[in-house]
Amino acid sequence: MSDSQETTSSQSLYEQLGGEAAVNAAVDIFYRKVLADYRINRFFDNSDMEKQIAKQKAFLTMAFGGPNNYSGTDMRSAHARLVKMGLNASHFDAVMEHLGATLTELNVPQELIAQAAAIAESTRNDVLGK
Repeated sequence: MSDSQETTSSQSLYEQLGGEAAVNAAVDIFYRKVLADYRINRFFDNSDMEKQIAKQKAFLTMAFGGPNNYSGTDMRSAHARLVKMGLNASHFDAVMEHLGATLTELNVPQELIAQAAAIAESTRNDVLGK
């Protein structure tokens, strides 16, 4: 194993993705895609998008192993009103699609996209209130 491989394996996903600047860029692109998607954009009609974007940046930073400054509610509580609006697995799938497309657009290596997708996928049941 070379030095660079050892460094990579000991770095968090957050560091491997490029830290704060990369997460910020990804969240901005991600929400541009989500808000343009007729399948899911209605779930954000009454959202303060600046607050939503800030919460998402803090959440992904924590979820990807960066500094934990996330002070939002848990996934189940945060999405409960959306479940009442009809949020279901097809909507979650659309969000996953946009996450993958965003990271691909940012030229993130496929193995890191897979790690990020696995972390996001791990929230599915809580997000959908199951």
